[in-house]
Amino acid sequence: MRTITAQDTPIAPGRTLRSVRSRIIFTVMLFGLAFAGLSVRVVDLGLSAEASAWSAARSGAADMLPARADIVDRNGTLLATDLKTISISANPQKVQHSGEAAQQLAQVLGGVDPAVLEHRLSSTSSFAWIKRKVTPEEQHAVNQLGIPGITFRDEIQRLYPQGSLTAHVVGYNSIDNEGLSGLERAFDEELRDRAADNEGPLRLALDMRVQHAMHEELGAAMRQFNAAGAAGIVMDARTSQVVALVSLPDFDPNDPGSAAADRQYMNRASQGVYEMGSTFKTYTMALALEHGVASMDDAYDATHPIQISRFTIRDDHPKARWLNLPEIFMYSSNIGTARIVADAGNGLQKDFMQTLGLLNRPDFELPETGTPMVPENWRNVQSMTVSYGYGIAVSGLQVANSIAALVNGGTLHRPTLLLNPDARDDISRQVISAETSEQVQALMRLVVEKGTGRNADAPGYLVGGKTGTAEKSTYGGYNRDALVTSFVAAFPIDDPQYVVFVMLDEPKGNESTYGFAGAGWTAAPIVRGLVPRIAPLLGVAPSKDDSHPMTRELVRMITPEVRS
Repeated sequence: MRTITAQDTPIAPGRTLRSVRSRIIFTVMLFGLAFAGLSVRVVDLGLSAEASAWSAARSGAADMLPARADIVDRNGTLLATDLKTISISANPQKVQHSGEAAQQLAQVLGGVDPAVLEHRLSSTSSFAWIKRKVTPEEQHAVNQLGIPGITFRDEIQRLYPQGSLTAHVVGYNSIDNEGLSGLERAFDEELRDRAADNEGPLRLALDMRVQHAMHEELGAAMRQFNAAGAAGIVMDARTSQVVALVSLPDFDPNDPGSAAADRQYMNRASQGVYEMGSTFKTYTMALALEHGVASMDDAYDATHPIQISRFTIRDDHPKARWLNLPEIFMYSSNIGTARIVADAGNGLQKDFMQTLGLLNRPDFELPETGTPMVPENWRNVQSMTVSYGYGIAVSGLQVANSIAALVNGGTLHRPTLLLNPDARDDISRQVISAETSEQVQALMRLVVEKGTGRNADAPGYLVGGKTGTAEKSTYGGYNRDALVTSFVAAFPIDDPQYVVFVMLDEPKGNESTYGFAGAGWTAAPIVRGLVPRIAPLLGVAPSKDDSHPMTRELVRMITPEVRS
């Protein structure tokens, strides 16, 4: 009996055909599913790539938007703006031959150390800066090198078109566009918000024409008298808006690292505090007249120096006689001024100084705003020295703002660099009467007509003012050879519209001043040169009269030797 094996088993023709057909259909279905999966993946990758490209483009466009709003002066002159720039980075993992690449990059990029570059390019990191904010020429040169792993990135650079002219007002930014000083620091967040909300530029009360004139006049005086520094402010007497603020020496905010010394960063106008000397006699006169301590007719004994405690109060140019109020102010008598405040009392004096904002740090926009140095114990001797500007140190900003109140009819305003400050920030208050203010005007004109400020008399413009000469304090006393000289002025003095404060730090006398370095010789002439330059720009017409009406009365009160 034969055994039947599988090979011998007969297959039905119909069954074989159906089996083959099923296998073919199954194979086709597998290929179809695979093709469909591949198609979906291809579409997905395409969409993702398109989305990534769109996102990158959108991100690049966002980088093009200004990070900070512009800063402009009252006339729209650009003081600070954003500029698109390029920075160069690298992925060290993709850079081949890091040493050779570093040498090539250093040859076309200024200020780059090849050793530092090689260290960065040899790291295991995936990112390293090559150079921030390069020039178009540098970008082109690096691009021509064709080094793998190098990337160009869009960034924002802050540009200061006026350079050093506004360095101490506008300030400057870090390389990452963050405010480090000046208004850039004070309004750092607001400038970003204004740019994001498209609110327009931050507009200042500054007038660049006046700023330029002040900068030139101070610079010329600083060179003429070999001074260590200088400062100047022009302020609207009616609003306390700062029209010009200059501090010398200064620096280029586009390259702040190039400053040779820290003194270039010092803002002598608002940050530095100094014993101002005889400018303080203006406050003593206003105090006496406002509170009825003395009248113009009252006279005080200035025949001999005053000995109080271990101090001796003398006059620089003693008259050795009794002097009335106009003469005390005109001759700048320390003795007479000290006797006036002795009648007033140190409590009244301290309250008056507080009212004028001289004892506290001013509420001002600049971070670089100094805090005054005031006596710890306000006794009689301190009261006397403060009356003529010793024993108390304040900023030029405080002097300008307080004098504005004394000449504008008696209203003290908050000093500001903004053209349109929020009205809610206005803390204006009446500090003296309009009558006292007019008397102060007359006294200040008398100083320029007949007294220590004659070198400040500007032809065609009624200038009133007061000189201030103070020796710098040193360990154990004062240095007679190191002076701070200043002059505070208002014009036109019969209807004050602007206050000017100028200061020289350690000026030296020369042949033109007969060796004298006092304020009448060094600071007052700055005002004489400045006022005719800025008055037309500020809309102040030349004066038709040659004196303040009340000054004529004061001239008749002084001794015949001065009237001529």
